[in-house]
Amino acid sequence: MLKSVQRISLRSSRLYSTGATKPPVKLVAELRKLTEVSITKAREALTASNNDVNLALQWLEKDLVTSGAQKAAKVDGRFAGEGLISTCVLSNGVGSRSGMGHGGVRAAMIELNCETDFVGRNELFGRLAADIAHTAAFITDPHSSETAFQSCSLDMLNDAPLICQLQPHSPSSGTVGSSIRDMIAKVGEKISLRRAVSLVESPPQTHGNVGLRLASYSHGSVSIPSQGRIGSLALLALKSPKLVELMLSEKFQEDLKRLERSLARQIAGFETISIQSPSVQPSETALYDQQFAMFPENTSGSTVSEVLRSWAQDRGLIDGEQEGGVAVLDFKKWTLGETADIS
Repeated sequence: MLKSVQRISLRSSRLYSTGATKPPVKLVAELRKLTEVSITKAREALTASNNDVNLALQWLEKDLVTSGAQKAAKVDGRFAGEGLISTCVLSNGVGSRSGMGHGGVRAAMIELNCETDFVGRNELFGRLAADIAHTAAFITDPHSSETAFQSCSLDMLNDAPLICQLQPHSPSSGTVGSSIRDMIAKVGEKISLRRAVSLVESPPQTHGNVGLRLASYSHGSVSIPSQGRIGSLALLALKSPKLVELMLSEKFQEDLKRLERSLARQIAGFETISIQSPSVQPSETALYDQQFAMFPENTSGSTVSEVLRSWAQDRGLIDGEQEGGVAVLDFKKWTLGETADIS
């Protein structure tokens, strides 16, 4: 009887050992689907955890922290000039039914760098950039300043829990900084958060005659429309005694969205440094003095300033020489890897 038990025990041990050294293909595929790790790493995790998927997940999590820190230190001195400019708009102002509500504006733009264009186009990298932009927009507090946009502290942002853009209410799996280290471990390249800017504006305290809107555009997007090699955000003001009534019109809102996109594209597509020229002489780098080339309805070659005036009149925002209409208050334009201005 004892010999029989010993034979069974030995046979079971041999079977267990064989399974542990070569995990089943089905389990490898399941683990890769859950974590997107390499086949080699999935087999290593399953072997170390006796083919228990839950234990393998824990093993991978610990391994990722260790390998991420080691790889981050190893690649720290490398140059990272590729990547993405990623924007996130949680609330785009008057008429918005999300975000701050009641016409507030909340948005952010970040630059996340890597070493190669191959990684910059990777879906995981793009998703991380989108989540960091979402986090920056979400955690920023309102501020009192002469400028609408404010630079985000990278130390504060790196220490903040990463908020998933697709599932914002799900528990955070780590901080922005730890998520970047995890990505370094996965792709083997230097990844760094270079800069971040946010915009948080409460609705104007008026009787509904003034509203804020946010225009955004990304050029060179791959899979996510809100990111690319160039990004622009522009804060607009609408002023009219008919504003509340007009914002109830779907036609007006659609026209407004086309105008906003055209303005953001104009800023991104041209050398735009200021809104108005500081001198009497028109300047090609001043937005209002530029021919509004990105607005499809501008067939006469009018400037941005002229188009904004006529657009407001045609849609009933203003009558004749009445003050108001549409105005650009501030904007930010970033180009991937630029060195002139990283604010």
